[in-house]
Amino acid sequence: MAVSKLWGRLGGLSGALAVTAGAYGAHGFRRSDRDEYLKELFATGNHYHFLHSLALLAVPHCRRPMLAGSLLTSGMVLFCGTFYYHAMTGDPTLTKAAPVGGTLLILGWVAMAL
Repeated sequence: MAVSKLWGRLGGLSGALAVTAGAYGAHGFRRSDRDEYLKELFATGNHYHFLHSLALLAVPHCRRPMLAGSLLTSGMVLFCGTFYYHAMTGDPTLTKAAPVGGTLLILGWVAMAL
């Protein structure tokens, strides 16, 4: 039962953070001179952040919740975090982490299916 609570709470917190980031992206970027690519990058990161926050809520129902949850969480940090960072700073330094994060997200979904 403790695992269910962990992933449920983490999914809820991640979802709240995704809403907050989405609000910033919708309002903060509107008033900025950021180029369209960076706005799109932020929106993509936010989209994946939302989807995988919802996936975390389903983690307690799979056979290997710690594996699936850990992979999804790590993937969100590396994939979405990289997109957020690049969009907000314009610094592409961390972009090589995004494919690793994407791979972890895929593996998280596979772990949920096992």
